[in-house]
Amino acid sequence: MPEISKLKELKPSWDYLKETKLPIFIYGMGDGCLKLLREFGKYKIPIAGIFASDEFVRGHSFEGHLVHKLSEIEEALGCGNFVIALAFAAGYDSLIRRIDEIDNRNILLAPDTDAIGVGAFTMDMLCDNINKIESVYNSLADEMSKQAYYNVLAFKITGELHYLRTCTTTPDEAFENILKPTENEIYVDLGAYTGDTIAELLSYTNGKYERIYALEPNARNFRKLKANTENMDNCIIENAAAWNGEDILIFNPGGGRQSQVSKKGIETKATSVDILLKGEKATYIKYDVEGAEGQAIEGTTQTIKKYKPKLCVALYHRAADVFELPLQILDICPEYKLYVRHYPYYPAWETNLFCV
Repeated sequence: MPEISKLKELKPSWDYLKETKLPIFIYGMGDGCLKLLREFGKYKIPIAGIFASDEFVRGHSFEGHLVHKLSEIEEALGCGNFVIALAFAAGYDSLIRRIDEIDNRNILLAPDTDAIGVGAFTMDMLCDNINKIESVYNSLADEMSKQAYYNVLAFKITGELHYLRTCTTTPDEAFENILKPTENEIYVDLGAYTGDTIAELLSYTNGKYERIYALEPNARNFRKLKANTENMDNCIIENAAAWNGEDILIFNPGGGRQSQVSKKGIETKATSVDILLKGEKATYIKYDVEGAEGQAIEGTTQTIKKYKPKLCVALYHRAADVFELPLQILDICPEYKLYVRHYPYYPAWETNLFCV
């Protein structure tokens, strides 16, 4: 297995982009492109243009740049004679395959940009926290976890997609080999969205469970969650955010899954797992709360200490989560075995920590 210290020898993606003499094109429009444009401006890196997949280009312009077709750039410059900076996320197979095909014939990087807008993982962060990162790495329970952990960090530094391709696994593997859900689960779903992860769990338990608790702060998502669970017995749902206690938070409702604590937005009730359960048992808790995982774990301290439930924790919303959250959990319950898995996704936004 690679040593974590080897990560310090890798070339950061931004160093490569600053030094290359090849023209650089950003692939994609939208928020991801805006993030990259800000970073390119900060590093004073010129871009040659923006492109999109051929079928999406119909005379578009974005931030003052004409949006090109990839085929036109490849024909004009030749594959391998320019650099692509990926500016969007891909989570379904056909799009991932398309990106892989482009990567195979071109120089493509996906510079790390954080999921919720609070800073990316950098070489400085790695070096400043190398002891914590090594501690997490050495605590991981199997070789697959260590390889995934190393590869995800290597990707965050270099932006090279092959690191993610070679450590990707499926939810089936995690459920069957790590979580091993039973028909008697008491499941706490933090960031329940519309109930998709409840349905996912029940697909492994023949639809059976003992009790379900679900928190979802976004009002629109909560309405769908309520509709999708209204015929389920022993399913307690709340339109609330997972936190370290009872509070009223300002929440940016965002779109889709990405509601998060913000300076502007809607007042939203927040509560903790310890308060929600009132001392009762949980057997499995999922944390996917858009950057508030640390507070939500803090609010589960008594439940974790007493019952040691299985945990699934999103490890990718904040750059420091990849080392801070595992250490936080081990500080509460040193008996846990830790596993890391990365699901099919570019960038590393589907990297999860499992504790059993």
